[in-house]
Amino acid sequence: MDLSIIVPLFNEDESLPELTDWIARVITSNGWTYEVILVDDGSTDNSWEVIENLSEKNPHIKGIRFQRNYGKSAALNEGFKAAHGDVVITMDADLQDSPDEIPELRRMILEDKYDLVSGWKKKRFDNTLTKNIPSKLFNAAARRSSGIKLNDFNCGLKAYRKKVIKSIEVYGEMHRYIPVLAKWAGFRKIGEKVVEHRARKYGTTKFGWERFINGFLDLATITFISKFGKRPMHFFGLYGTLCFLLGFVCSVYLIVSKLMEPATFFLTTRPAFYLGMSAMVIGMQLFLAGFVAELISRNSPERNIYLIEKKLGL
Repeated sequence: MDLSIIVPLFNEDESLPELTDWIARVITSNGWTYEVILVDDGSTDNSWEVIENLSEKNPHIKGIRFQRNYGKSAALNEGFKAAHGDVVITMDADLQDSPDEIPELRRMILEDKYDLVSGWKKKRFDNTLTKNIPSKLFNAAARRSSGIKLNDFNCGLKAYRKKVIKSIEVYGEMHRYIPVLAKWAGFRKIGEKVVEHRARKYGTTKFGWERFINGFLDLATITFISKFGKRPMHFFGLYGTLCFLLGFVCSVYLIVSKLMEPATFFLTTRPAFYLGMSAMVIGMQLFLAGFVAELISRNSPERNIYLIEKKLGL
């Protein structure tokens, strides 16, 4: 199969017929084989009924329905599991991503040999201060910490080589950092393409201001995981050792001073006593945290299980 188009959605029943018709028109005009996987993330409107109707009319359209709302990362992860295309393209369901970008994204994967191509909505229709400034700060921080030179990490329109999406696991809120996850998995050729950003035609955005706070928290998480996810003891053990040694040196200094001048002071009256004891305790706690983290990292097979109510054509 040439293409898999994965569309995560939540309460987008109005836009789905137009979006799927547009996708089908673009792909069939190029003569490619394809599938469209619509992942209903626990919608409360008529989205699933629309998906069922669309699937009856077009066998290339398939559906996954979550029992409740898990979030975009969960929807993408399940879509990746179900995809069969040599090139996989993700896009949002709100018609702000243009299916006309599909041919060029496919070409960049197959001919330019990119592992992943991320869209860049250089000119936006929602370019407000509350979105623009936090987004620029977020992307700058992501570039600096990951070393990946992308202008828009969070763009939903992306293209992947099949091997990439079968090699990564997207969970929590990590959909913003799929390029980082791909690089972490060993896929180094990551490109960017300027894509059209269209004004929202139906409904309202499902994302609030809290996504920026979550974005920075997830950035800290993915940075730590990418460096120490398989060896957490290297992080906790290092700082635990340094902290314990600091406390130990303070304690030895106090004991030697007390032995040399036993009548001059009481140990518990010296600030260094509390500094040393606190540092040794914190150092031990960091060591224990490292051991626990090592155990968790080796025994977490259930962190990405979701209840799927129905599937269509899969």
